[in-house]
Amino acid sequence: MPISCLSEKKQGVCLRVKAVPKSSRTEIVDLKEDRCRIKVKAPPVDGEANSALIAFLARTFAISKKAVILKSGLKGKNKEFILSGITLKQAAEVLDNIFSKEKR
Repeated sequence: MPISCLSEKKQGVCLRVKAVPKSSRTEIVDLKEDRCRIKVKAPPVDGEANSALIAFLARTFAISKKAVILKSGLKGKNKEFILSGITLKQAAEVLDNIFSKEKR
């Protein structure tokens, strides 16, 4: 099943995110429309939420922090990240696994 928040780019996989800062914890909550909604514990101050998102995505997709690039949305809630060193299929499998565990 294709996941609409993911697309393949020359630099890697593009992940479209809607960030929800100042949450109780950092987690992926849903895949609504064309964005993956991610709650972020860090506040949107001095780039803290962006740094927390980069670290979280690196951990989630098992890639280095340097492989997670914030392409757009530096100051907004709607962001695009480039995940390099991972294929579209691998990224989709990671998200599928997260949501199939929640349904159990």
